[in-house]
Amino acid sequence: MKTFLFRSMVGLFFGGFLAVLLTYGVIFIGDQTTLDSNLFVTNSLGAIFCGWLFTVTPLYFEIHSLKLPQQTALHFFTVTVVYFILAYGIGWIQPDLVNILLFIAIALVTYSIMWTAFYLYFKHESKKLNDDLQQIK
Repeated sequence: MKTFLFRSMVGLFFGGFLAVLLTYGVIFIGDQTTLDSNLFVTNSLGAIFCGWLFTVTPLYFEIHSLKLPQQTALHFFTVTVVYFILAYGIGWIQPDLVNILLFIAIALVTYSIMWTAFYLYFKHESKKLNDDLQQIK
């Protein structure tokens, strides 16, 4: 529970920070002199919720009673479904079939690349730790 609360706080603050940076980008790069306050609040809350979602859901990988494929499936479906509902509800994804299919394709490719990168990184780290343990004997 302590880990969940800590990650929740980190995610909420990171999401808020990201929302502010995106707003700065819209103001300075997009050359916007005024912002719609309702749109700002909606997008900021969405970014804050995404920050929370993406920092809390990796806890699936710390449930040792589940096998890696189960952890991966639970994580993927939780992140994808919840993010899709949020993004669709806020308007980040337009309500037509092409955009929904594009979202699914991008989600699959992005998740696959990131999962593979993390897997290879942790596999490499565990190999280094095992080699170090062998040196102790």
